[in-house]
Parts: sequence; structure tokens; C-alpha cells
Amino acid sequence: MRILGIETSCDETAVSLIEAHGSFENGVAFRILGNALLSQAKEHEKYGGVFPNVAKREHQRALVPVLQEALREAGLLDTPRSVSEETLTEIEQLLEREPELFMNLGTFLRSTGAPPLDAIAVTVGPGLEPALWVGVNFAKALGIAWRVPLVAVNHMEGHIMLSASDGDRLARFELPLMSLLISGGHTELVLSREWMQYEIIGATRDDAVGEAFDKVARLMDLPYPGGPHVSRLASQARTQSGDALPSISLPRPMIETKDYDFSFAGLKTAVRRFVEASQPLSDDMKMALAREFEDACADVLVAKTMRAIEEHGVKTLVVGGGVSANSHIRTCLKDAITDYGCAKLLIPPPELATDNALMIAFAGFFRAQKQEFAAAETLRANGNMKLS
Repeated sequence: MRILGIETSCDETAVSLIEAHGSFENGVAFRILGNALLSQAKEHEKYGGVFPNVAKREHQRALVPVLQEALREAGLLDTPRSVSEETLTEIEQLLEREPELFMNLGTFLRSTGAPPLDAIAVTVGPGLEPALWVGVNFAKALGIAWRVPLVAVNHMEGHIMLSASDGDRLARFELPLMSLLISGGHTELVLSREWMQYEIIGATRDDAVGEAFDKVARLMDLPYPGGPHVSRLASQARTQSGDALPSISLPRPMIETKDYDFSFAGLKTAVRRFVEASQPLSDDMKMALAREFEDACADVLVAKTMRAIEEHGVKTLVVGGGVSANSHIRTCLKDAITDYGCAKLLIPPPELATDNALMIAFAGFFRAQKQEFAAAETLRANGNMKLS
């Protein structure tokens, strides 16, 4: 089965094409035919965060070039033109609120025909709704032009699916499965007693962990996106010996509570108070503060996750989302799972931890296998979509 994946939930425009076969019970193998991604990070840097209408505009500009790159990599750009002018008129009406996208897509469709596809999978949520709608309407337009069915994909399920893969196949693992989803918008513990069934047993009550990293970076006057800069300083601090750096102590919010929820707003507030009381921040203070903040986040994530694994008899832990690229958090989770000895850890390579279209195509494959196709007239973006 060939699946085209489209991802526009935030500030990455991504398109991928995979070929997959098999089943969860008997094993799934897949091959990446084409994969392209364009980040908008530079466009949002001046805002200190993602600005939804800018993201929408940039997705309109980038989707067709990114699609072309993915198809070029797959060797599928030379198919003869097959779209009629009547179909282009229908697509123009669909994209009346995305005129720049239609202009680019119309030019593309007049020169390139339909690639051989079984389905088009697109992120419908959660995420920034203006950005999501661009991807959803793009998928609808391609579905009309190429007469290919559509599959709606939950962005968080995409992270789970890709994190559960092992190179070119779905990893072998036992259920129950626990997913720790950590990103700029989410911090969740999700229990799956059956494959593709989800129960959110814990979530952040305020800031997501990735959001906290970015807010702390701004407090420390670090560039956007701030998370990697905080982690770089923390890594430098860990190379210092003895008492070379100031001693800083930050709270570990909710680490002792009996539920599986998280809270990072108070930790961010503790950082703000330290920064305000310690001006001007020296380079050594910044390194020490970054290390303590990252340690606090890791301590809470590991403690809550390991307790959930213990109490629910979990056999496999999947970690996904942009913060799963953080090397210290990865190491702490690996060490904790090794010490526990009764669960398997599945975590993607750092380059696949952030948003991408491979995860959408992969999740789309499983949904298409179950014949869960979406009618174009009912396919809608949902910025607050939950796993269910």
C-alpha cells in the first residue's frame, strides 16, 4: 500500500511517501519512497514563538514545492498530466481562502499527473487550526485531482506510530504499551492495552514541557527556538568539575502526587524569580540554571512514567514528540528502563523526533488498513483533538 502523508500542524511543512505492507499481528515492513520537510523557524524567530497566521501563509507557499521534492525523490514527477480544467475549477473553489496555494497547485497539476497512491493521509489535529486547515484543504484538493481516498490522522498517534517503528519496520513489542508524548504543546502519558486504542492517564495541567523549555530560554535571553539552547548550556554545565558553577535548586512539581499529571508552570516561575533576583546573569549562572532546570524536568518525567509503568504492568514504553530529541531526557529514560528491567523502550532517532510527514503516512497506513477513510465534505481540522 502506498500512502502520501501531509503534515502542517505547526511550523513544519512536510510531505512523505511510503510503501508499507503487513499487519500489527504479523509484522509491518515499510519503505520510504520520498520525504521532504521545510521548517519555518526563521520566520517565527522575531515573534519568539509560532505565530499562527504566519504559519498558515508559509504552509501555502511551501506545500507544493515540498510535494514536488518528495515526488522527485520517489521518481514520480514524470507521470503524464491527467487533470481536467473542470477539476481545476472545482479545486479553485475549494481553495478560495488559500489563493496562493491554488496558484502553485494549479501550475503543478497542469504539468504533472497522478502518482500511484492508495491513500492520502493528513494531520487533522491537534495543532494550530489555521495551519491545519491548509494541510487539510491541500489533501482534499489532491484527492479530487488524483481520485485518491483520504485518511484523517491524529498528530499524536503519528508520533506513537513512528516511535514504535524500528528502522524499516514496526518493532516487535508486547502490550500493554505506554506512550510518553512530550513536545511544545503536549505532555501526556497514554496507555494502550490494545493496539491503536488510547487512554490518556496523565497530562499537563498547564505548560507542556517543551513550552516550559522555550519560556525558560526567553527568560535567559536565548534565541528561538529556545529548547536546544537550554540543553546545550546544560550539557556544558555537566562537563564542569566540582564547585566550578553556582549551586541552584529548583522544585520538582507534582513529583510526589499519586496521579500521573504534570505541571511545569511553577517550575518556570521559579526560574523567573531566580533570574530577576540574580541580574545580571553570568555565563556560569546560565549554565548552572539550564542544568538544574533540565534535571528537574527529567526527574519529574522519569518518576511519573516509571510509576505508571509499574502500576499498569506496562511491557513497552514509547517516547515521542520534539522533546524526545533531548539527549539528557533520553539518557535518563534509558537508564530508568534498564534499572527497571521489565519493559522495552522504543524512542525515535533525534532527527525523527520532531514533526514530520513520515509519522502521518505511517499512521495513515494503519487507518487505511482498517478502511477508515474520510469523506472530503466531513474532513475538518480540530486544533484541540484528543487521542481516543
